[in-house]
Amino acid sequence: MRHPLIKRIIGFALPPRCAGCGSIVEQDDELCAPCWSALDFLDGEGCASCGVPMDQPGMICGRCLQTPPAHDGARAAVSYGGLARDLVVRLKHGRKTGLARLMALIMTRHAKGADDALLVPVPLHRWRLWRRGFNQSMLLARHVSARTGMAIDPHALIRRRATPMLGPLSARQRAKAVKGVFAVGQDDKSRISGRHIILVDDVYTSGATANACAKALKRAGAASVTLLCWARVLQDEGPGN
Repeated sequence: MRHPLIKRIIGFALPPRCAGCGSIVEQDDELCAPCWSALDFLDGEGCASCGVPMDQPGMICGRCLQTPPAHDGARAAVSYGGLARDLVVRLKHGRKTGLARLMALIMTRHAKGADDALLVPVPLHRWRLWRRGFNQSMLLARHVSARTGMAIDPHALIRRRATPMLGPLSARQRAKAVKGVFAVGQDDKSRISGRHIILVDDVYTSGATANACAKALKRAGAASVTLLCWARVLQDEGPGN
C-alpha cells in the first residue's frame, strides 16, 4: 500500500485521465462528463428473452419468437458504437487492459441481485490467447467479481477449436462457425451442475457465441445461463459475437 504522501506526489505528476478523451478527471477509472454523456446506456427493460430495447418492455421481440435463444436472458451496459466501440478496440487490440476496470464498473449495475450466480467468461482459443496475451472477457469477469464478490470460474468453458473472425459473417454463418466449439471439461461439470451462470463477454452482436456457450453449459447441468456484456450491437453489424 502506497504512503499517502507518495500517492499525492504521483497524483500531481500523473493526474488521472479520462479513459475516453484523456482530459484530467478526479480519480482513476473515470470518464469526463462529455464522454459519459456520449455513452448510450441500456438501463431500461427490453425483450424478456434477449434484452434488446423495445417500446413495450417485457414482451418478446420478433427475432426471439422466430428463433428462441439458448440462453436465458442478456444484459449489456451500453449500445455498441462511438466511444463504446473505441473502448473495446483499445482494450482488445491496443492492449489497454486497464480499461477493463472501467467497463466492468459500469457492467456491475446489471449483475446486482445475483450473488449466488457463477461468473464464467467466454474463452479464447489458445492460439488467439497466445497472440493477444490476454482474454478480454476474463479481465471483465475478474473485475466484476472483485466489485461484486460473486464467484468466478475462469476455466469452466473451453474452446475446442479456433474460429474465423465473426465480424464479416452473417448471423447464420456465425452460428455455423461456433457450433460445437465450446465445451465443459468432464472434471469441471460438478462445478457447473445446478448453478446459475452469468456468461461474461465484451460485445453481443448476433448471439451466436452466447448461444453456443449456453448450450455447452446447460449440457453440463447449469440451471440457467444469462449473458452480461459491455456493449450490444443494436443492428447486425460490428465485431460480432
